[in-house]
Amino acid sequence: MILEYFLMIDRIEMVDPAAGTIRTTCHVPTESPIFLGHFPGFPRLPGALMIETMAQTGGWLVLARLRFARMPFLTRVESAKLRRFVEPGETLVGEATLTHDGSGFAVIESVISTAGQKVASAEIRYVTGPFPNDTIRGAMTGKAREIGFPEEYLHAE
Repeated sequence: MILEYFLMIDRIEMVDPAAGTIRTTCHVPTESPIFLGHFPGFPRLPGALMIETMAQTGGWLVLARLRFARMPFLTRVESAKLRRFVEPGETLVGEATLTHDGSGFAVIESVISTAGQKVASAEIRYVTGPFPNDTIRGAMTGKAREIGFPEEYLHAE
């Protein structure tokens, strides 16, 4: 994770677009300017970044299903539950399951956990649309390769 740049996913461990599932890993850094203010002497990953981690996990799943033909944009977070604090140095496992795909939007159920304990969960919705420009598409394609996104899902059929 690079918290300051909202790059939450370190590795895609498994993605199965046909089944609508994905699993990611995210290593919370031991040091980050985020922790200076959240909270002094009691560093914890902000809840908003826990939700962002779930949203990015689901976003990679939507991208795999769309084979990078369109881009998912976060539109809604429903039923978010933050169950415990996340401390610097912990490794999070993100899992998402697609519950709806069509009509220009997608819905996923996402969970993050650490050491087998559920940390947070949410239903997350995305609208899908064209990539705004080639710069964004190129940056996302590069990041996808860096984190282990399967090459066969990087190109539209």
